[in-house]
Amino acid sequence: MSAFGRLSKSRAIWLAVIVAGGVVLFWGRGFIGLADGQSGSKERVAAIEPVKPAASDEQSVDLTAKQAASIKIGPVPSRDFALLKTAVGTIDFNENLLVQVFSQYQGKILKAFYNIGEEVKAGEVLFTIDSPDLLQAESTLLAAAGVLELQKKTLARLTNLMKSGGSAQKDVDQSTSDQQTAEGNFKAAKDAVRIFGKSDAEIEQILNDRRVDSTLVVPSPIGGRVVARNAAPGFLTQPGAAPAPFTVADLSTMWMLANVIETDAPAYKLGQQVQVTVPAYPDKVFTGRVTALGAMIDPNTHRQLVRSEIDDPEHLLRSGMFASFVIHVGDPVRSLAVPAEGVVREGDGTMSVWATKDSRHFVKRTVKTGMQQDGWTQILTGLMPDETVVTDGAVFLSNKLLLGDAG
Repeated sequence: MSAFGRLSKSRAIWLAVIVAGGVVLFWGRGFIGLADGQSGSKERVAAIEPVKPAASDEQSVDLTAKQAASIKIGPVPSRDFALLKTAVGTIDFNENLLVQVFSQYQGKILKAFYNIGEEVKAGEVLFTIDSPDLLQAESTLLAAAGVLELQKKTLARLTNLMKSGGSAQKDVDQSTSDQQTAEGNFKAAKDAVRIFGKSDAEIEQILNDRRVDSTLVVPSPIGGRVVARNAAPGFLTQPGAAPAPFTVADLSTMWMLANVIETDAPAYKLGQQVQVTVPAYPDKVFTGRVTALGAMIDPNTHRQLVRSEIDDPEHLLRSGMFASFVIHVGDPVRSLAVPAEGVVREGDGTMSVWATKDSRHFVKRTVKTGMQQDGWTQILTGLMPDETVVTDGAVFLSNKLLLGDAG
């Protein structure tokens, strides 16, 4: 190979080395630049990343002295909360003290002595009827009295004749038997008249005067108020045929009938104390007790009947009144409590309370609430005893937080 060829080959090798070095240098700078670019990106990301919230994720609001003066704060106390159930229903007569007064025998009404709403005492006459049955009983009594009188005279005559030998013993014995039968019939006739309500003095008067009186009096079996009247002179009445001539109710107690939801049914027991209010007397509370529980759940409404007997000595309640009741179903429970003005229902449905340690910085606490009684709300979870919370004006803090003016 000539010298020229060797020289060309050497140049080619050097040229290749130079080109390779340039390529390496180029890619090396590129790699460095790329590395520098990634490092700068990380620094920029770190610069715009938001500050993470505290682990407790608490929301707070700071108030100025003027703002703080417009709210009230206080410690979280413990209070007794009564276990209550409420329901609505209607007032009705106490059917155990409600009597439909019928005549025991049919007849035509002669007089009716009381009107609806009037008070009547037990034994006072409500109405009288002309009773053919009483007429028949009194006629039988007079006939039996006449037969008995005749038999007594016959026995006395035969007894005297037998003493003088003018009568046989068998005649006296027969007359004695007839007299005893007459006495039995007379006694039965008196009892039959007594069933109609006639006293012994009145029966004696009938016997002495030998005069029947078909007027049958129908007294009230109980004392109370006339709540229905269907009696008028000339009307024909029959035993048990509706409507009753009179209905009398003892109004010292009334019933409240309520249909409670199925899930509350196990909480009701006989004898539980009941407090009842009616719209007609909004400031008056009537007391009573549960006297009957329905034996079944209505398949259509899924409710159970609860019947309570309500004391009404002033006779204020009226049948058909709308009423509501509160029943104590257990012993009171003691829990933390916050005034109702210190609890806020948030937009998501949660309940919140605002706590503070310095009366200027307030922290929002999500709580679980229970019963509300007498202006206090039961706190089940979310607060500790004796913490200081907002007792009035809590909604102001929630609104301030919602508007973004938080501390």
